This record gives sequence, C-alpha cells and structure tokens, in this order.
Amino acid sequence: MTKLNEREQHFRIASPHAGLQLFLRHLPAEPASVPNGKAVLYVHGATFPSGLSIGFPFDGHSWHDDLAAAGFDCWGLDFHGFGRLSDPYPEMAMPAEDRSPLGAAEAESGQLEAAVRFIVAQHGASRISLAHSRGTMVAGRLAGRCPELIERMVFFAPITRRDPLRGAASPPRLPAWRLITLQYQWDRFVADVPSGERPVLLKRHFDEWSEAYLDCDNESRDRTPSAVKIPCGALQDIAHAWAGQLAYDPALIRCPVAIVRGAWDSLCTDADAGWLFGALTASPMRRDIKIDRATHLMHLEERRFALYRETRTFLEGADGPMEV
Repeated sequence: MTKLNEREQHFRIASPHAGLQLFLRHLPAEPASVPNGKAVLYVHGATFPSGLSIGFPFDGHSWHDDLAAAGFDCWGLDFHGFGRLSDPYPEMAMPAEDRSPLGAAEAESGQLEAAVRFIVAQHGASRISLAHSRGTMVAGRLAGRCPELIERMVFFAPITRRDPLRGAASPPRLPAWRLITLQYQWDRFVADVPSGERPVLLKRHFDEWSEAYLDCDNESRDRTPSAVKIPCGALQDIAHAWAGQLAYDPALIRCPVAIVRGAWDSLCTDADAGWLFGALTASPMRRDIKIDRATHLMHLEERRFALYRETRTFLEGADGPMEV
C-alpha cells in the first residue's frame, strides 16, 4: 500500500499469534510543530483498517496529519485480517461457516498490547489510546488489564452495552469471516442522516475512499460484486454487547476518558453514552462530547474537523487540577 504521507513510517512487529506479524504505521510530529512528547495510537473499528480511517486524507489532509501538526507522534494498528499489511488469520483462507468468528476482543487485546509495548519501547513513555467504535472494546479491555500502559483514552463513537429486549433470542453465532461491499459501506454513511438534510459526505470523497478500500484486499475486485473480506469477531462482539454482554468492564479503566460522538449516531446514542459515562466509575476525569450533523463515521464526514479539535484538546491534557 502506498504511503499516504511521505513522512509516514511502517513497521511489522511480532504478534501474540504464533508465526504472524502485525502492521503499524507511524507519523512523527511535524518538524514545524512544538513536539509535546505524547503518542497517540489509533484502534480501528469493525470493517476497515487504520489507513482508511485516521490515515486517509480527504483533500490532502487526514486526522493523522492534524495530530502530527499539533505535536503528537501518531500511530495506527491494523488487526489481523484488516488490510493487506498485517498478516491475515490462516483461517480466512478456509470456508467461513462452522468456524468461530475470528478477531474477538480478547484476542485483539493481545495484539493491541503488543503494539503498545512496541511504541513504549520506541518513545519511553506511557501511551495515549484513541479508539473508534468497536475498537473501544479492545482498548477498554487492555486499559482495564494493563492500566500502566494508558495515559488517556478517547472513545470515539463507542459501542456500549445495551439491555436486551424481553424475550429476545440470544445473538446468532457469526461465521469466521464475511465480505463487505461498497454498497454496504455507502449505506452506512447515509443511513443515519435525517430525511431532508444535506449529505454529510461528498460523493467524490466516497468514490476516492472506496477505491482505496478495495485496494486493501488483493482479491476484492475478483468478486462479484467487489467486496473486502474481514474477520467477524468484531461484529460478534457488537451483537453480544447489544445482548447485554460487553467485552470489557468500564469500571476497571483508571485513566481520564473522553466520549466523542455524533448527534446522528444510531450506534452510540445519548442512552449509550450516558450508560458508559456512568459505568466509568474509576476514571478520574470524564467528558461526553456530542457534535452536531455527524454520524457514526464522523471522522470521514464534514464535521471531522470538529472531531479533530475536540480530540486534540483532550489529549493535550491541560485540564488537570491547578497547582496551589
């Protein structure tokens, strides 16, 4: 995959899964910035890797670029099975049915820990995590298990626990992997925009992004329709969370946490954010930030700059108690 920023550095590190390697992208702080000595590790969501999210530039500017310009060292991890640069699970070459979903939060928290410890060795400081959607489950699980590795946590559009409806059946077990089409992704961008409102994503931006999305799977264009293969563990985690079984315990997180979400996000509603805010009982500082005209994919929409600003402000950490 072509580097999306000429200063971007690529690393492959040993995975906790024997014989496999994980891909990390690193964008150092801009030379013209005032480096703040802080590192941000982005933890991607359920259907596309870091290069299609925090690393993807719309009109020449990405979220990675914004953070680097503010003095942060920016990192992105691709879990196994996402993109072409982290090794896929060997089972992804096998039939999907009758196999357990690949890449559940427990397994991916080990991958995330390997990445964080690699970054700690590079920078010699505790880390900051920035997690999106279902990636918040993986980051939350690691933060509860290894609190010494996390300085601050941004939960962007987090998937949270919901009480199951009375009489609802248990969620079905998903296959090991599934295929995601461009139509599926487009529907996600438009589904939550209220009728009569203008689009939150330009069609030319989606067309550019969608070609890069197909590029992240060498076999995507050989399928009809074109589609990208992804592990189903993340989608299974979401199904379990909405059946009352969240993959981590928010009460174990002991760092400051900011919840950042869009006002039109049906996957992280006011009720969802309120539940998570209340469940973060050990966090010494909590924020709940809602941004108008934004959906679950705000980082790729017109309100992305508001997301950048709110995230940057929280991660800079100038909100602690005043010295007496």
